[in-house]
Amino acid sequence: MEITWLGNSCFQLRGKNVVLVTDPFLPQGEQSDLSRPRKINPAIITVSSKRVGQDFIQGIEGNARVINAPGEYEISDVLITGVASYQDNKRGQVHGRNTIYIIHMDELVICHLGNLGHALYEEQLEEVADADVLLIPIGGENTTAAQAAEIISQVEPRIVIPMQYQPVTADTAIDPAQTPDPLEKFCREMGVEKTDLQPKLNVTKSSLPTSMQVVVLSVR
Repeated sequence: MEITWLGNSCFQLRGKNVVLVTDPFLPQGEQSDLSRPRKINPAIITVSSKRVGQDFIQGIEGNARVINAPGEYEISDVLITGVASYQDNKRGQVHGRNTIYIIHMDELVICHLGNLGHALYEEQLEEVADADVLLIPIGGENTTAAQAAEIISQVEPRIVIPMQYQPVTADTAIDPAQTPDPLEKFCREMGVEKTDLQPKLNVTKSSLPTSMQVVVLSVR
């Protein structure tokens, strides 16, 4: 499987026979150009929440099957389980509901946490416990670096890929001296060195690491 980060909580999962996209979003500054869909053409799109700009399915080409609610789905030999959760630690009273997706594809189990804003409850943990790859928000809006580290310790995946943060680069329109790098904070919480960005991750069941590994992807 090839995993590519498209920004925010949007990933492209390219399997042997199926392409799946999570949480397609409307990039900032492109509100006036809604007529140019992204040329990905997946078979499946998952949507974690109804947050404005994070369910921009019209920005993706083709006629994908859209999944936007908890439940069990099987599409083109891909098994997907949507698990009800919340975008805050007050059972959705502040930011609303969220759906976690567990995606079984090419003998791998990918868990996409969406806009999760709390530690996993026992019933949720039972659903995600077999995850090989965990896609987790770290940017602080819903989940802080410390909360992300706690969730990772609950799930114990083989590979962790952070998402939902603004990468701090020379072109970033924020002052790194005034705004801490969310990725650095996350790596510090995890007790790992900040690694070089990778353009994509190619992974199979047999290539999974024996101990947990943090993989940092660049936005494509």
